[in-house]
Amino acid sequence: MKNENKILEIKNLDKSFGGVHAINNLSFDVFEGEILGLIGPNGSGKSTCVNLITGVYVQDKGDILYQGNTLLKKQSIADRAFLGLGRTFQSPRPFLNLTVWESVYTIAMLHTKTMKQAAEKADEIIEMVGFNDIANTLCSKLPIEKRKWLDMARTLAINPKILMLDECLAGLTPIEMDDSIEFVKKINKQGVTILFIEHVMAAVSKLCTRVVVLSEGTLLSQGDPKIVMNEQEVIKAYLGEDYVNAYAEN
Repeated sequence: MKNENKILEIKNLDKSFGGVHAINNLSFDVFEGEILGLIGPNGSGKSTCVNLITGVYVQDKGDILYQGNTLLKKQSIADRAFLGLGRTFQSPRPFLNLTVWESVYTIAMLHTKTMKQAAEKADEIIEMVGFNDIANTLCSKLPIEKRKWLDMARTLAINPKILMLDECLAGLTPIEMDDSIEFVKKINKQGVTILFIEHVMAAVSKLCTRVVVLSEGTLLSQGDPKIVMNEQEVIKAYLGEDYVNAYAEN
């Protein structure tokens, strides 16, 4: 049974960039321990929403509550990371001149009390991710799949309570996607809540018991992915009015 404790609450969030209303009166909840899909067509506001949660941007209106406490606008990205808010980016940017182990260790140093603890944490994460055989490989030598996994591994070094994965499957082969889905499940089983931002609907259906759909910065729908993805308004947002009309005729 799903834990009904809310770890994150988005309340009437607004964000504009000049004349573009990127997020418009958006509200939804994330529950402890779940894997929640945050989906929508390109430009729907998914990454902007994550950037607001993590402090990259500051909202114009509305509140973000984390573990029942309001995230203050003055709290920086680093402040929020120390609270346990972790995220990855669509395009991984590893420390190219460091090894895989050093890359994880560098982040762990910021979130442990001693260098010994940081090294132990790095060893633990490298083992968990299955990176023992490439621990001494330079990050610049990694293929895209391993760079994406390293992105998640580095985020694990901050001891996240919630991890926001921004299109971590983009650019992967079907086999790499399946492996990555199992890795995300493994992270979740360790007690980390996942906010899964993705375009690959097959992966969303496999991973998520619930989805939130955005369209033009607003909440379009939410619920069971198998039900939500068959709603005409959601199909229209993804594929357009012509597709919905053809779908209805059939």
